[in-house]
Amino acid sequence: MDFLIATHNKGKRDEVERILQPLGVRVLIAEEAGIDLREPEENGATFEENAMIKALSGLADSGMPCIADDSGLVVDALDGRPGIYTARYGGEAMSYPDKIQKLLAELDGVPDARRTARFVSAVACAFPDGRQFTVRGACEGVIGHVPYGAGGFGFDPIFYYNGKSFAAMAPSEKDAVSHRGNSLRLLNEKLKDYLDK
Repeated sequence: MDFLIATHNKGKRDEVERILQPLGVRVLIAEEAGIDLREPEENGATFEENAMIKALSGLADSGMPCIADDSGLVVDALDGRPGIYTARYGGEAMSYPDKIQKLLAELDGVPDARRTARFVSAVACAFPDGRQFTVRGACEGVIGHVPYGAGGFGFDPIFYYNGKSFAAMAPSEKDAVSHRGNSLRLLNEKLKDYLDK
């Protein structure tokens, strides 16, 4: 069964497909499905609301079952910022290496014990028959002092889980513990029920 994922980010698509592949689900980004995907206004107050806005928009554009993720970095010492504004942190035109440096500058002088953070992933799924649901996964970690690792994307180089940055983990290692891995395993369980019906 083909699902559209409402993103242009192939890294996200690959993570989703690795976890859903056992269900026989093929995950396509808009370019692969030949769809002109609109960028809806993400004006929700939560990760779940923004994920559902994107899933419903993708469904409307394609007529295909649509999966959408809204994820972000929640830093305790920054009162939860950047949170739902993670992708827009520092401005949408700012590169992730620059966003990382901005965040590290904001945490300058913050002791290790107060550098706690979590990645959060809400995944929404919307179907042509009107059914829809959301699931949430999280991963607790800390913000390191310097970026490390060549893998992953976004803030992965400064998010450390058990002493290792997400960017330094093999994809399978990251999938086993990450916020998106956790939310997608929940999605997998929900989709099993849907596909069985």
